[in-house]
Amino acid sequence: MKSATGRLHKKRLLCSIASTFALALASCTTAGGESAPVGAIAASADPLANPAAGEWTSDGRDYTAQRFSPLTQVNAQNVSQLGLAWYADLDTYRGVEATPLYADGVLYNTLSWNITTAYDAKTGAVLWTYDPKTPREFGRYACCEPVSRGLAMSGDKVIIATLDGRLIALNKDTGAELWNTRTFELDSGYAYSITGAPRVFGDKVVVGQSGGDLGVRGFASAYDVETGEEVWKFYLTPNPDDMPDGEASDSANAMMRATWSDEGMWRQLGGGANPWDAIAYDPELNLVYVGTGNSVPHARYYRSNNEGDNLFVCSIVALDADSGEYRWHYQMNPGEEWDWTCTASMISADLEIEGETRQVLMQAPKNGFFYVLDRATGEFISAGAHVFQNWNEGFDANGRPITSDAVRYDETPKLVAPGPGGAHNWFPMAFSPRTGLAYFPAYQSAFVYALQPGWEPQPMRSNSGWGGYTGEAGRIRGELMAEANAVEAAWLAAWDPVKQELAWKVELPRHGNGGVMVTASDLVFEGTTKQTFAAFNAHDGSLLWEYPTQSAPVAGAITYEIDGEQYIAINAGWGGGAAQIERGAGIEMPRAPARLLVFKLGGNLTLPPLPENAAAPPEPPRLAASEERVAHGQLLFQQTCAVCHGQNAIGGVKDLRHMDRDTHGKFDQIVLEGLYLDKGMANFSDILSQEDADAIHAYVIARANEDWGR
Repeated sequence: MKSATGRLHKKRLLCSIASTFALALASCTTAGGESAPVGAIAASADPLANPAAGEWTSDGRDYTAQRFSPLTQVNAQNVSQLGLAWYADLDTYRGVEATPLYADGVLYNTLSWNITTAYDAKTGAVLWTYDPKTPREFGRYACCEPVSRGLAMSGDKVIIATLDGRLIALNKDTGAELWNTRTFELDSGYAYSITGAPRVFGDKVVVGQSGGDLGVRGFASAYDVETGEEVWKFYLTPNPDDMPDGEASDSANAMMRATWSDEGMWRQLGGGANPWDAIAYDPELNLVYVGTGNSVPHARYYRSNNEGDNLFVCSIVALDADSGEYRWHYQMNPGEEWDWTCTASMISADLEIEGETRQVLMQAPKNGFFYVLDRATGEFISAGAHVFQNWNEGFDANGRPITSDAVRYDETPKLVAPGPGGAHNWFPMAFSPRTGLAYFPAYQSAFVYALQPGWEPQPMRSNSGWGGYTGEAGRIRGELMAEANAVEAAWLAAWDPVKQELAWKVELPRHGNGGVMVTASDLVFEGTTKQTFAAFNAHDGSLLWEYPTQSAPVAGAITYEIDGEQYIAINAGWGGGAAQIERGAGIEMPRAPARLLVFKLGGNLTLPPLPENAAAPPEPPRLAASEERVAHGQLLFQQTCAVCHGQNAIGGVKDLRHMDRDTHGKFDQIVLEGLYLDKGMANFSDILSQEDADAIHAYVIARANEDWGR
């Protein structure tokens, strides 16, 4: 459904493209203790813009997405009395990344495969459960497990977005399906999926999609919240056929297209820029902000002949909420080729900067900088590096980053910081209007990048174009990775967005510390990779309370009030990309299955003890394959299997080095026949031959023999 207003806006913007074209090619393009609140936005009649103090009705609590609660019953003086009020076993070892929602006495939660449950928020009694029967084969398209980062609410509806691309509205009281809309076609030729939360903005629900590592053409789309009918769609890379799409993005297509080479694999792989998580909204400006993902293939040499900014990869794009028309953009990384994304939380606030109150949009994306932009125009205000980085040599007068040639890689490996895991990934950020600080988990890292000579894209697989793992390049890589390992560190950061400096930090172990929530009693709550849920003083970072959760909570917490009591809820379900990194490092901790944990003052429940530690890995079969077959299997593994089973076959969802004899005997059935489809392990016979499967199996056996007994 396309509105007449939207078509009129499209015509007007088409007429203005020529006059603004030169500016549009720039990185930033515009269209025009107790402390006083410094980040408040004017209230709106929309209940999602101004929820009751004790409610949490959208992913970031309200449209500012500050994840700031006005509740104060739990404070620095009594937080030590927090205890477990109730918990729900979620019956999965998969990652659980969703922020729950709360309204009218009911807590709503969603898991991997989009299974959604409503609980009595006071007792934990299950009121209803809805299973959308997400096809398990879609697990192969999810880079970092088939997770869901949340759900949305509107009036009498709870809205979920499924891994296989459906947007479904449920009656919030009964779980009955109200409408069901497909957001992408299954035969599109692209490996689309959805792992991010849908967002309701006024009378529309907006959603993006995942799949950028495999090859997609990213887009954001909006639907009528009452009917599920499509209202607008905006593609975030140009049409590969140089033709109009008949969508809201047509008016910006020429601008995008001018930043891509006439040559390159972006035409067949889509270019990327998929908005796989954060999407934000300002109801007064009537703008939807879309944070976009990485490019595909990752290497710009293969993607776009080493040419162009490649709009809109790794950008924030502002769209008219009614029509979906382009309004402005800021690109954090022109010509992105390091798997950096700009899909982290986007927070709105009004900040006093150099004596002037500015309406700002804040984001800390993967590239290691904290950005402050004018949210009305997209004007670059400031940015500061919050971790070690070596890619940025400053910003020009227009706010365009100056990218160092030292990180533009070829067949000779280059050390780049941050690494592809990002200095701040999807884990939700919070902002306190009382302290004026933003709080988020930071990860200092580096990685070695190089081109793979003669690389050819593989449909429906990870498409990076990266190489340099063997020979002289492999030797250089090994030396540089030792430098990368030396800088690795993680912490909870409190960042001053006005001064662009660190206010305080709390050192934490390993990548993957969870999303953050802050309250008006100046408490910062975060799950940690110590397998704890913790409360910190918002002013100085001092630890005030910590609870052992038996699994690292990576999701964002919420707080709500019912019958005069304040509750705090968090999903504790270690998984996703961070877990794969930890498993790859061989430091995974024993853990319990995922749980939803709910705390209150005086809560006195206890968790059952952890299961006994798993036995040592079994002795692997002897390697009988030739060196050539193992090398071929290594290449196929990196292209096809590593997204789920770890680089170099270490860790991942299932560490294949630790297969027992029985599983080795079923290898072909698992890979080529879909024996474990119900567990999310797809049938790969459409892209792997028997010879390919044998080579991958040989490589896995080789890796198991190399590392057995470590």
